[in-house]
Amino acid sequence: MGAQHHGHRHGHHGHAHPGGGASHHHHDHLTGGQPVAGSGRAFALAVGLNISFVIAEVAAGLWSGSMALLADAGHNLSDVLALSLAWGASILAARPARDGYTYGFKSSSILAAIANAALLWVALGAILVETIRRFFHPEPVQGGVMMAVAAMGIAINGISAALFARGSKQDLNLRAAFLHLLADAAVSAGVVVAGAAIWLTGESLIDPATSLLITLAIGWGSWGLLRDAMRLGLLAVPRGIDAAAVRTWLTEQPGVSSVHDLHIWPMSTTETALTVHLEMPGGHPGDPALHGLAEELASRFGIDHATIQIELGSQRCRFAGGAKHP
Repeated sequence: MGAQHHGHRHGHHGHAHPGGGASHHHHDHLTGGQPVAGSGRAFALAVGLNISFVIAEVAAGLWSGSMALLADAGHNLSDVLALSLAWGASILAARPARDGYTYGFKSSSILAAIANAALLWVALGAILVETIRRFFHPEPVQGGVMMAVAAMGIAINGISAALFARGSKQDLNLRAAFLHLLADAAVSAGVVVAGAAIWLTGESLIDPATSLLITLAIGWGSWGLLRDAMRLGLLAVPRGIDAAAVRTWLTEQPGVSSVHDLHIWPMSTTETALTVHLEMPGGHPGDPALHGLAEELASRFGIDHATIQIELGSQRCRFAGGAKHP
């Protein structure tokens, strides 16, 4: 894990500032830009296991008449799509930059997050319509089948989660997959309880009631995913980073008279970039000081890619010089 630092001294394209200007770019590879070792195999096994389980669960749900099983199958299908998209995005994000794609394909993880959220809500809508119909037209349900298939779901999701356990300590995307699969195991456990209740009481309304609870719980939990995915798509400041605090901290640095043109945006679901102009009338602080600022931005605020433009005069530059190196 290392840092690359690029310093460029140049004039300001039609703007004369005493002493010229300087741009500094800091790129800290927190994860090296590469997938965690073994994550590709984990994705492949998890997708394979979950596809097999979705097929079995749909068949069992139709045979037993259980809407709760079908709701859980719809959720697990969305998980398969989510895992597949995350897998593809992790591969694309690791590809190097090139002409025409100077940031590489890092933002593919943002597109995957938006697609996952949209697909999940479409599935939830279809499940909710059928669940409401079942309340008015209840059908007999085989509680024993519900229990057996949902118990299989606990095992499948538990095994899948274990595949990501080690990598989840190094990569936030893998951690999200790990926690999501653990939550799926908990949902399957709820279906087991509902199946037992139906088996003991013979009350068919327990099934759509359980399906409704599962749908509402998933909808509540996935609303944050949809909201955050849209924020990333709009290049908003990532959650967890306080732009006002970043501005204040930069303003308080020695020699800085003002801060302007501050921009903070996500390059991917795990990497954040910043560009800023710092007015320093007293003179250029030197590359070591700029390197230190970039390192502090990474450690204090989690901003991995910082481009800092130094302006030595009082007139603000309208063109941000310097090169971007994703």
